[in-house]
Amino acid sequence: MLIVAIAWIYVVGLMALTEPSIIAGIVTFLFYCALPLGTLLYIAGTGKRKARRRAEELAAHEARKAAAEDGD
Repeated sequence: MLIVAIAWIYVVGLMALTEPSIIAGIVTFLFYCALPLGTLLYIAGTGKRKARRRAEELAAHEARKAAAEDGD
């Protein structure tokens, strides 16, 4: 996925460089690259974030359980 993102940045960067004005190049880069790619990478990382959150919650639960057992 990372190689596709890098390639897309390269392609859109070249598109932005060929625009007739700097403003048009910036707008092209933002609307064809930065916003869509950011959204795509955010959506693609959702499963990893959920798994990490679940693992942290499980570890916290296990730590509370172990602390309660040691306190008895």
